Amino acid sequence: MSRTAVVFPGMGPSSFADVGRFMTVSPFARRRVAQADAALGHSLLDELRSGPDEYNAAHQIGFLVNSVAMADWMEASLGFRPDVCVGSSFGERAAVAYSGALPFEEVVALTAELARCELDYFQREHRDLVSQLVVRTPQERLDAVLATMSEDGEWYEVSGYFDPGVHLVTMHEEHLAGFKRKVGDRGGYCLTTMRPAAHAGVLAPLRARLRDEVFPKFSFTAPAIPIISDQDGSLISEGTEVGALLEASTDSPVHWGHIRDRLVDEGLTRICVAGPDYLIHRLGLLRNDFDVVTAGPKDALKPRRPAR
Repeated sequence: MSRTAVVFPGMGPSSFADVGRFMTVSPFARRRVAQADAALGHSLLDELRSGPDEYNAAHQIGFLVNSVAMADWMEASLGFRPDVCVGSSFGERAAVAYSGALPFEEVVALTAELARCELDYFQREHRDLVSQLVVRTPQERLDAVLATMSEDGEWYEVSGYFDPGVHLVTMHEEHLAGFKRKVGDRGGYCLTTMRPAAHAGVLAPLRARLRDEVFPKFSFTAPAIPIISDQDGSLISEGTEVGALLEASTDSPVHWGHIRDRLVDEGLTRICVAGPDYLIHRLGLLRNDFDVVTAGPKDALKPRRPAR
């Protein structure tokens, strides 16, 4: 019998125009939107319609809503019952909600609290940092680029390993143009630039602030569905471990090599990526070993026969 993992992707570029129809038409999304509204005390859809398309609390909560709603749809329409779940970067929050380690409404409130604290922090500190997603750049080529940065006295951190040729690198924005040029000279390509930066050890002060000001307000329980850490591939089954996972995400890199090894060790054969995703379902590291199924907003609006 095949074993399935549901994967919640990290948050990428998105606008209400991309997901608005799903959020207003799908009964799965509408149910989650109603829960979010109750937690927030106002209309999430109104805020998304009227606000700018940026990495703010409303868009973070909207992404959370859509990711968990897609997992709901996946179970009802595709007949999947996941054995484990994984949250990549921001997707950790969807994994926590879906696993039952924290009620969905509380994850919405947690996301709003984290967003407010992060916004205040980045208005004062590390305003010049960015995290750049690099593709088609094998490790040896990336190492060559990073070596030239070191020679020139330019600071950087590798914030994510997704595939042999896909990485996330954090640096000072003044060095970004030169970094992109060096990557291009070696046949690589730079995709999304993340502002603010993420998953870098230099953000330890932000992690400490979140630990003191936000996380004590929430109590995590043992997840009903085990969670695989996107940082080291460990299997998380206790409430204290769930809180530690979210806290560590601030300054710890994402590593899909570790996730893939854990999935293999646990005998997983099928992966369903639930939510708006531009990267995870494309990773060769996953496609080489698993049957990868996508479940995004457009998929959920297509007519399907009910699963037996």
